[in-house]
Amino acid sequence: MSISPRKLNTFLMFKLPAAYLCGVRTTSLSDKTCTVSVKHRWINQNPFGSMFWAVQGMAAELTTGALMMSKIRNSGYKISMLVANNNASFTKKATGRIMFSCHQGHLIDEAIQQAIQTGEGQTVWLNAKGVNSDDIQVSDFNFEWTIKLKQ
Repeated sequence: MSISPRKLNTFLMFKLPAAYLCGVRTTSLSDKTCTVSVKHRWINQNPFGSMFWAVQGMAAELTTGALMMSKIRNSGYKISMLVANNNASFTKKATGRIMFSCHQGHLIDEAIQQAIQTGEGQTVWLNAKGVNSDDIQVSDFNFEWTIKLKQ
């Protein structure tokens, strides 16, 4: 069974309700790219009139994590995944609808192949950029994912 945006959004509602209530939604998922949307609203705002950084982080992590989950499922192997590290930079106030995208499916493919061939854990850094409706970047997130073949 493949992972779809609709299934991911249902997963959010039951397993990550804070993200769901804040408006984080997967809009597209392909072999190479995942896009997640979140709109600045009262429930996800900070005291300075923009989107709280943690809400942006949830949306950004979902782009990389959904792509990772999809790739693992398609591999046919049982592989564990975990965020080991992350960093972020914020360049503009996040207001309106913010779209986060990760376009690095190929890096996940390489890490999974390496994990399968060697049997050793692998790490991969994935990037998710957040842009507003004017296509101006508001934030840039990096997540270091670790994967390991389950025994």
